[in-house]
Amino acid sequence: MTARSPIEYHPDLEALQPDEAALTDEIVGHMAATQAANADRHRHAHRDAHAKSHAIIKGCMTVHGDLPAELAQGIFAVPRDYPVVARLSSAPGDIHSDAVPAPRGFAIKVIGVAGERLSPELGGANQDFLMVNFPTLAFGTVAKYRTLLGLLERNAEAPEAVQRLVAATARGVKGAVETLGGTPNATLEGLARDHAHMLGETFHSQAAIRFGGHVAKLSLAPLGAVAALTGRPVEPGFSTMRDAVVAHFAREGARYELRAQLCVDAAAMPVEDAAILWDPALSPHRAIATLTFPAQAAYSPARQVHGDDHLAFNPWNGVAAHRPLGGIMRIRKAAYESSAEQRHRLNALPRREPISLDDIPD
Repeated sequence: MTARSPIEYHPDLEALQPDEAALTDEIVGHMAATQAANADRHRHAHRDAHAKSHAIIKGCMTVHGDLPAELAQGIFAVPRDYPVVARLSSAPGDIHSDAVPAPRGFAIKVIGVAGERLSPELGGANQDFLMVNFPTLAFGTVAKYRTLLGLLERNAEAPEAVQRLVAATARGVKGAVETLGGTPNATLEGLARDHAHMLGETFHSQAAIRFGGHVAKLSLAPLGAVAALTGRPVEPGFSTMRDAVVAHFAREGARYELRAQLCVDAAAMPVEDAAILWDPALSPHRAIATLTFPAQAAYSPARQVHGDDHLAFNPWNGVAAHRPLGGIMRIRKAAYESSAEQRHRLNALPRREPISLDDIPD
């Protein structure tokens, strides 16, 4: 197949959805109420999504040299090294046992980037990229998100045995769909996650971002020692995923390849529906940087408190060259800021945007 040229970024690629402002207010209000109820139960506030962390790791992002012009965009325009801190987590908005399958998150904060700020009120000069270990969202539009929010929260609130049964059922349905030659949708993919070691997973931005003069989705793929962990099961238990990640970093480090998938067809690769998979046959994921994390104490008490209570990750905390795109990203602007504000206020702690890795405890 002949390689296709990436489309040029233009604001008209986005289109506000009907009743989007009202739906956003309703969703954010509902999530804030759930977060507050969880905080009252725990006597401590957590994030309204990805509440449970498994590691806080420090490392370096090396932007590759000799990138072609379409990839040398934004903060990737010039080869250089950036300090990074990452938070590894599970998706639910409350603290559940690792025996319950769940999507895993890999949130990256690139420290000290230049460029026009998307949200200068957040402070700092960093770029956040938030990723999950499957490429699409079950709720790819704001309206779909509102419909599915109740379903996902009811499953999250169910007893552990029920949640495990739901996941097992979803895996069975997913297998049947695949056997019949179909493609499972993102709802089944999310509910059917297994207990694979999260360090061996490939993570995805799911929704689109501006990529300098173009549009892209990002992915993060394991290399070397962590690639060997792909598909390796982790014994179910309350904190066994954390234990597996911490044990790995106590022995050795990890490397990942950051990749960009450029949009080459605005119709086949839409920005307004994050449930639609961007076909890699149309546009492959191409390497733009390498992330390197040395061996370290990945979840010391001081680091856990700093990562869970002080740090905030937000796709709108970054530069205009990597503006989040589409309805799901627009709702995240309100949702993430509401979550961070309430979490820090209820815990009576300041939000700390790091200016160097020295700000992250050992």
